Amino acid sequence: MKEKITLFWFRRDLRLNDNAALYYALKQNATVLPIFIYDTEILQKLEDKHDRRVDFISQTLAQLQHELQICNSSLKVLHTDPLSAFKQLVREHNLSKVYANHDYEPAAVQRDKLIGEFLLENGIQFITYKDQCVFEKNEVLKDDGKPYTVFTPYSVKWKKALQLSATKNFPSESLFSNFLKISPVPLPTLSELGFKKTDLIIPKKQVTNVLLQNYKNARDYPALHGTSHLSIHLRFGTISIRRALQQASLTSETWLNELIWRDFYMMILWHFPHVATGAFKKQYDRIEWRNNETEFEKWREGKTGFPIVDAGMRELNTTGFMHNRVRMIVSSFLVKDLLIDWRWGEAYFAQKLNDFDLSANNGGWQWAAGSGCDAAPYFRIFNPTEQQKKFDPNFEYIKKWVPEFGTPFYPSAMVNHAAARIKTLEVYKRDLNGETARLPNQLNYPDLIQ
Repeated sequence: MKEKITLFWFRRDLRLNDNAALYYALKQNATVLPIFIYDTEILQKLEDKHDRRVDFISQTLAQLQHELQICNSSLKVLHTDPLSAFKQLVREHNLSKVYANHDYEPAAVQRDKLIGEFLLENGIQFITYKDQCVFEKNEVLKDDGKPYTVFTPYSVKWKKALQLSATKNFPSESLFSNFLKISPVPLPTLSELGFKKTDLIIPKKQVTNVLLQNYKNARDYPALHGTSHLSIHLRFGTISIRRALQQASLTSETWLNELIWRDFYMMILWHFPHVATGAFKKQYDRIEWRNNETEFEKWREGKTGFPIVDAGMRELNTTGFMHNRVRMIVSSFLVKDLLIDWRWGEAYFAQKLNDFDLSANNGGWQWAAGSGCDAAPYFRIFNPTEQQKKFDPNFEYIKKWVPEFGTPFYPSAMVNHAAARIKTLEVYKRDLNGETARLPNQLNYPDLIQ
């Protein structure tokens, strides 16, 4: 009879150290086989076969494989849908348990429910732990037991909870002897997955204390190296949120708040999964967007005639990264200047961002649109020219990404911002008040487009 083994399922936690579910798997079981599933249901939706995120995962798995080989073990990687993967694993191995860390996105919740039911039918335990959040689900609630929908009181309660419960690390790296001893199993190549090598430059996992100490003053200026660039590592779990928290607590209250925002948006997605497809404030789904495809294309290509918007979009298209202040500017421009549905912008960011995370991306776009929890009021509209004067006064960021700026080859502004602001306020006020809506092509916008 085959030896009983335990599986550890890597998902958004691609590291061997300080990994909660991996720690418990290794602590409680002597033969642990780590697995990863390239989910074809996700990969098939990626139209660009030069996807940097797939490349990031491929490189990260290769590093994990190297570390596991030192332990005389191996990573087993499957390329199929999760249910088919576990059917194969049940046929090939005598499984007793499967460990994984929690995932909070609606599709992931449904996936885990399906896999849990299948494993239970086969007498296999499916055991999951919290790992990617500091506080999750119902751990930070209002006194009446309801979830917070405003960030500031949530952050106050979050910080109190942190004081009351010491953050525990999970030294999974101390238990590597309990990995299953097997010969290395070859990993699928990018070409075998149907993808190609990209120009991805993986940022360092470490961030200096000096940068974090200056974070509050430098983070809004895109020409400066003032942000951590850890978002891709937090997204894929190549660093532990607990170790990021420890450094933030010691060096930067402002950066700590960014980690709290991350928990906040994951909590919102968990309690209000409808935000994945619609407005948190459902009355905002009544807004009649213009959704002009030609204007959307100019925004995507960074050819709007507003240099800080164009610089941000070109940085995104070229690198898969966009500075956080600029993310707010370009999203406000799309929604409030062009009256294009925030979901169009959200979907484009989801396609392009290396650090794409549904909860944070959705939260950011709904903040810009005014439709989300604790969002900017709909009447708060960024002026892209004033934003440039404040945050890129010497055009350093703009000149890096828009080299033709200041020459006859740079396009004129595609929209009159002042006129667009007035029209946007009219549309929001009308639709949010439930007045009789006109079809988008019946709205009069002759003074918007130049």
